[in-house]
Amino acid sequence: MKHFVYILKSLKDDGFYYGYSTNVETRLNFHNEGLVRSTKGRRPFILHYVEEFLSKSDALRREKFFKSIDGYNWLKDNNIT
Repeated sequence: MKHFVYILKSLKDDGFYYGYSTNVETRLNFHNEGLVRSTKGRRPFILHYVEEFLSKSDALRREKFFKSIDGYNWLKDNNIT
């Protein structure tokens, strides 16, 4: 099974949301339909960036990295956010 870390961009406030899923398109639809409480008020979203992993643990580790200050700096340095 493939595992994905994704970054969504809110078209409402230009902010970013970092997440993990095994199906990015379905998860994006959940966010845009208002089914995710933490993002409901920031809709609509577009898929901004995605990385694929073979293990869930690697994907979750990467998501945690993106949410850290080092990850924030890495994303900025690589012109991702």
